[in-house]
Amino acid sequence: MSKRSGFTLLEMLVASTIMAIAIVGLLTAISGATRNAARLRDYDRAVQLARLRMNELLADTTLPRDQVLTGIFDPMLTGGLEVGWQARVTMVEMPPSPSAGQPSLERIELQLWWISGAERRSFTLDAHRNYILQPGDL
Repeated sequence: MSKRSGFTLLEMLVASTIMAIAIVGLLTAISGATRNAARLRDYDRAVQLARLRMNELLADTTLPRDQVLTGIFDPMLTGGLEVGWQARVTMVEMPPSPSAGQPSLERIELQLWWISGAERRSFTLDAHRNYILQPGDL
């Protein structure tokens, strides 16, 4: 009697099932990694835009205090991501007897938001800067 070499139908079905389960698991992992990479890319872009806007706010000494300033970034700058900001400048620390020419401390709070999928995400940055009191500040 001659022995046939090869796989039986049952062995082929088991091997195919194991392969299918492995492929589905692999595709799920790749999908999750791709989603995370996109989320991180958007977050990184938002952080860079927040730094850009905060630098502009820190350099602008004419900003009104205790008012909410808002804006939307140009889509050409954001890579198509919808990104906006909201900022407020407040006086944090004043000298005990304030007079013109004395130093004080201002706080700039910047909230940046962006749309990621169907979700609105945001984070807040704070910065402080020295300010010399002017006669109109008193």
